[in-house]
Order: sequence, then structure tokens, then C-alpha cells
Amino acid sequence: MSPIILLSFIVGYFALLISISYFTSRGVADNSTFFIANRNSKWYLVAFGMIGTALSGVTFISVPGKVGAVTGDAFSYFQFVLGNAVGFIIIAAVLLPLYYRLKLTSIYSYIEETLGFWSYKTAAGIFLISRTIGSAFRLYLVVIVLQKFIFDFYHIPFAVTVFICLLLIWAYTHKGGLKTIIITDSLQTLFLVSSVFLSIFFICRSLHLNIFEATEAIKNSSYSKIFFFNDLLSSKLHFGKQFLGGVFITIAMVGLDQDLMQKNLSCKNIKEAQKNMFSFVSVFVLINIFFLCVGALLYIYATRNGITVTRTDYLYPTIALNYLGLVPAIVFMLGLTAATFATTDSALTALTTSFCIDFLNFNKSENLNSKKMILARNYVHIFFSGLMCLTIIVFNAINNEAVVNAIFKVASYTYGPLLGLYSFGLLMKRRKVNDRLVPFICVLSPLICYFVSVNSQKILSGYIFDNELIIVNGLITFLLLLSTSKKSSDDYEIAKA
Repeated sequence: MSPIILLSFIVGYFALLISISYFTSRGVADNSTFFIANRNSKWYLVAFGMIGTALSGVTFISVPGKVGAVTGDAFSYFQFVLGNAVGFIIIAAVLLPLYYRLKLTSIYSYIEETLGFWSYKTAAGIFLISRTIGSAFRLYLVVIVLQKFIFDFYHIPFAVTVFICLLLIWAYTHKGGLKTIIITDSLQTLFLVSSVFLSIFFICRSLHLNIFEATEAIKNSSYSKIFFFNDLLSSKLHFGKQFLGGVFITIAMVGLDQDLMQKNLSCKNIKEAQKNMFSFVSVFVLINIFFLCVGALLYIYATRNGITVTRTDYLYPTIALNYLGLVPAIVFMLGLTAATFATTDSALTALTTSFCIDFLNFNKSENLNSKKMILARNYVHIFFSGLMCLTIIVFNAINNEAVVNAIFKVASYTYGPLLGLYSFGLLMKRRKVNDRLVPFICVLSPLICYFVSVNSQKILSGYIFDNELIIVNGLITFLLLLSTSKKSSDDYEIAKA
């Protein structure tokens, strides 16, 4: 595919996003608009736009690729998706009412009220570190594709490519913030969803199958197995591991994540926020079914045409960019770009919001929308854009896939302590934590969890952890908090009387 065509596509894509930013931020671009869109977002736009935020470029490439992995994954990922759905329902029923009742802008303010100052700063710090690394990793994978297919042709260095990408994201988010992102993410989700359906259409056409024949081909293939109930100890694909992992990863990485919750908090009231979440769940489950179908069709196509790849992640881009023609290649790039930039722009806004509220105490200011506060928020936004740029350049400098993936995995470990902190705050209202010990507990817990994971086969009779490891992480944090806590002074006085 011609680099000139791809570059023209990228330029046109961002020109559209910047145009939307201009119209959505025109007239009003204060901090209330940037942080929570004045709590005036339409629930259906939030619900639809969250699809693009929840599905990154990693998902766009990896989910179809894993369908034909040598480990026999097939459609096992759908077990995880079912767990996700239950997790979203729990968020809507338990966490959203809590956030709305307290009228939070940053969800970590809840921790200050229930556990204390250091617990609060620890929770916010965990989010800042985890989301910076996670979002940088996701953008890094796409920048590599852009570098290979566009910018290498023009001899542009990798660092400049990263800078251009983040500069473009900053350009359409720095004024309108969440208000702009609600609209741009909805548009990018439309591109993402369209690319999935169009990919299915183009692959079916290349295989000379209509939709009914394609469905039958998927059903009769070795890729369509969904549920795995054998070998609980050593199989990572077991239903229990995938389903429970899906539930608790969703609660931790969505319900306790400022990025995805910020959009929900921009709705007018709790009823609209819950309506948004329930609508989102149904679309989320459906779109993942289609991602899995894309994977099965890609492997059927690859088998018929003798196509092999060194990594499963390379299958989708290899076939889309080299075998299906110009239009399918553009459709693939459209979906990949939309999925990744919808995640990154949202993350930068959430990182800025969390730092301003949780560390600069914007929520305690008498005039949130003063020129001084707006200027400070702009500097924070620029800082996190630069930090993400630097993180991506470091990933590339490491140039070791195993190390980079390990860094990303470490970031995912840190959501376990958030699960433990919130669980303790919700369930142990009559106990007071040793607030100054909380930062050390939240560092110790992932380390213990990592040790357990690495040595689980030896110490747990051959058991191998997968997504359910976050439950262990959260539980370790909870137990450490419990062991270092004491009854609250109010309860002590009552018992003494």
C-alpha cells in the first residue's frame, strides 16, 4: 500500500478530529468542560464512545490473532468477555451510585474520605503510573505500524513520528477535553465498528462465501470452540479462570479507572449513567463476537492461501495490507487508528484530570475556572503528552519485545491494589487503616502476587494463573490492610461505654 495514500488518510483523519474539536470547544473551554463536560453529556453518545475507549489497537489486532494460536485458544476469549459483562453490571449497580452520590470529579477522592490522605494519593498515583504505561504501550504498537508503512518511506525518525502523533492528539483535546472526546470517541467508535464489519465482508468476498456460508464455515472449523472446562489446574483457558478474571479485571481496570469512569460521570444523573453502562455492555459483547469471527475467517483465508506469520498479532495486518486490496487496507488502518487514538486521547484527558484534582487540589479551589487554573491545567496536559512521548521512545530504545511486554504486565498488576483499597473502604467501614503504611502495602502486594504467579506450579500443585491473578492481588492488599488496621475510635468508644 502506497505510503502517500496512507499519509493522506492520516492527515484527513486528524483534520476531521481537529475540526470537531474546534466546534465543540468554541466559546466554552474551561476546566468544568475539560474535566466532566459540565455533566451534560448524552448517555447514548457516552455509551457508544466507550466502545472505542475500551477496545484498544492491541485488542483490534490481538483478539483475532489469538483465535488460531498454537495454544488452541479458539473462541475462549468470549469466556473473558462474559466476565467483563458481569463486571460492567456490578459497576453500574455498586460503583456508579457511589460516585454520583459523592459528586466526584476524580473517583479517587472517595479513598481520601474513607481511608485517608496517603491512601488517596497512593490510589491516584497507581492510576497515573498504570495508565501512562498502558496507554503508551498501546500507542507504541500502532506507531510502529505507521513508522513501517509511512514514515520510514520519508526517512522520518521514530521519535519524530511519536511526537507528531501526540501533538495531533493534543491539538484536538487541549481545549474541549472530555466534551470534545465524547464526540470524537463516538466517531472513532463508528469507524472501529465499521472496519470490523467491512473486514468480514472483504474476507468473505475473497473466500467466495456469502454471510450464511461464512457462518457455517466458522461453526465447522476448529476455531469456534467457546467453553473450556477441562484441566482447571494447568489450563489458562479454563472457564473459571477466564470468567472470574473478566469480572474482576473489569471492576478494577474500568470501575476503578479514572479514564473510563470520567465519561460516565459526565452524564446528567445516575439514571442516565446506568442507562449508558447497560447499553454499552450489550454492544461490547456483540462487537467482541465479531472480532472473534474476523479471526476465524482470517485463519481460514490464511490456510487456503498458504499464508504464515511469525506471530499471531501479525496475521490481521499482513492479510489486510498485503492481500485483500486497497480499500480493505484502508479499512484496516481506519479501524486500528480509531481504536488506538480513541484510547490515547481519553487517557491523556483522564491523566490530566486526576493530577489536577488529586495532586493540585483543583476541587478545593473557590474558582475552578479562573485563568490561573485553566493555564495550570494546560501545562499539566502538555506534561503528560510529553511523558507519554518519552515513555514510547524508551519502549522503542529497549527494542526487546519480552521486556516491553513485561513492563506492560507490571502496569496491569498495579490495579490489584486498587481493588483491595476500594473493597476495604466499602466493606470495612468500622475499621481504620494505618494510612501511612498503605503506600508500602500497595507496593508489596504486587510483588507478592508476582512471586506467587511465577512459582504457582511448585507451591500450588501445578496450578497456573491467568486473568484471575488480579483477584489474588486484590485479596493480598485487602488482608494486609486488615492486618494493619484497628477498630475506628467511634466503635471503640461505643464498646467502652
